Amino acid sequence: MKVSDEARFFRGWLQRPLIMGAVSPSSRALGRAMASYVPDPASFALNGKVLELGPGTGVVTQTLIDRGVPEHSLVLVEYSREFCQLLRKRFPAAEVIQGDAYAIGAALPAWIGVSPLEAVVSSLPLFTRPDEMREAVIGRSLERMQRGSPFIQFSYALTQPVKAKRIGATLELSPWIKRNLPPARVLVYRAA
Repeated sequence: MKVSDEARFFRGWLQRPLIMGAVSPSSRALGRAMASYVPDPASFALNGKVLELGPGTGVVTQTLIDRGVPEHSLVLVEYSREFCQLLRKRFPAAEVIQGDAYAIGAALPAWIGVSPLEAVVSSLPLFTRPDEMREAVIGRSLERMQRGSPFIQFSYALTQPVKAKRIGATLELSPWIKRNLPPARVLVYRAA
């Protein structure tokens, strides 16, 4: 990770703490843990997409590519204009959309069209939003995916941002990733 990414991220957090949700980018260790839950890219349907919500500076995006997800299969939805410009430079084959990931219910068809959605990988600060909004982000995503496809989220909290039962899902939790500031774990929701 570049020092300029740390500075850029921290500056964004100072300007919009509730939108950023973290003072520094995710670590590569957390990114690798999240990417490990994405299905094998060799099994993707033709034109299958991986939707990344809140990619920030692209740490998790790079780990998805390292896992074998084709860059052209990535749809990155980022709120920050500055981060969108950075993502377009770093990942020119990915589709970068500047938008509000919490508007997923109405926007998802425009973001991915009729392409199959293989996974959603989210770095959104869900705890900064009300329960209904959190449930909508995960629930709407799961409705659009094949049964068993993962909605992958990380959290620093001891509690779950969304109770799986409330959205008709199952939940798998990773061990804590201690090589992240602060330590985090991965939550994987799947339609029940």
